[in-house]
Amino acid sequence: MTSAAGTTESYRAYRNLRRFGSLDGLRFVCIFAVLWHHGPYLDTTSEPVPILARGFLGVDFFFVLSGFLITTLLLREEARDGSFSLRQFYWRRICRIVPVYFLVVTLAAILFIGLNGERQYLDILPYYYLFLSNFLTEDIPLLAPTWSLAVEEQYYLLWPLLLLMLPRRWIVPVLLTGIALNVAGAMGLLAVFGIRPVQVGELFLALPTATYAPILMGSLTAILLHDPRGFAAAFRLLGHSYAPLAAFLGLAIVIQLAPADIAGLPNLAIHAMMCLSLITIVVREDHVLRPVLAFRPVARVGEISYGIYLYHLFALHAVTQVAKAAGLGPTIVFVAYTLLSILVAELSFRTVEAYFMKLKTRRPFAARAPAQGPSGKPE
Repeated sequence: MTSAAGTTESYRAYRNLRRFGSLDGLRFVCIFAVLWHHGPYLDTTSEPVPILARGFLGVDFFFVLSGFLITTLLLREEARDGSFSLRQFYWRRICRIVPVYFLVVTLAAILFIGLNGERQYLDILPYYYLFLSNFLTEDIPLLAPTWSLAVEEQYYLLWPLLLLMLPRRWIVPVLLTGIALNVAGAMGLLAVFGIRPVQVGELFLALPTATYAPILMGSLTAILLHDPRGFAAAFRLLGHSYAPLAAFLGLAIVIQLAPADIAGLPNLAIHAMMCLSLITIVVREDHVLRPVLAFRPVARVGEISYGIYLYHLFALHAVTQVAKAAGLGPTIVFVAYTLLSILVAELSFRTVEAYFMKLKTRRPFAARAPAQGPSGKPE
């Protein structure tokens, strides 16, 4: 049984922590799942083991992590300064997300529209720059993963406004309502109330199957842990050093046993297990998985995972072309495209991304010192 004094000390350590030491390792797990999912192995197996065919859930875990970190950042800035700066938040997000994203979209447009002459994609190209690709019914080749960036940007636009404007007692009910609507939409229940998808030009406006719920659940997790009573309850339940082993094993079991169609309640159960797993590695730093998740090569891949996510289909496309000519097998293709994705992302991180990340703190945009995110870097 954890003592009240021990819980209070753990909460103080959590609130004062400038860097969650395991989160880059968690990003590694998420991006590896995505790389696996888009790799060549699934094409060679007629009936893959369910958990091995669900690497796309790495994106969902990224959503949970993003909701948690962004909300924690905003709440801590508010606690420190009395409020948080929307201007600074939006500027930090623009500098971190937009330059590389626009670069990737532009490269794909040049390749497929400019060089290959596939002019049919001209009609949908503007929606990528507007972060609306999650509502498109077709994609420009190599840009399919951008739907998740659209979801995140929509979240970044709206969530801080709600957090700033709504009375704090309304925040949790609003989050729970948003999660419930997303799950209901995935289950087709909104049609009972006459709420149906709407086609507007190239856009198909509907609540996506598994997108907003996990990022909202990550925000809910942050609010729970920011409150002393919520943290105490979570720490009593999940604060044991071996809790991450049980939580991640439970997550794997839920993913494995989920039905073929995971939309709706199965997805909700998976996302809930993701939130529990996340809690186990942030409420204390000295947990059993810390040495693995903080191992420098693992953490570095997690640190540059945003670039890997954006570039990996380009790397897969290039390696596949070579593999076809050389007759290479799926193992070599997977290893080669993974390493190429990491290499390109590392170069991008050191050049393009590094330049724009410096702009986040440069005047006249920075009216105050930048808030240090719980990831340990300016967010």
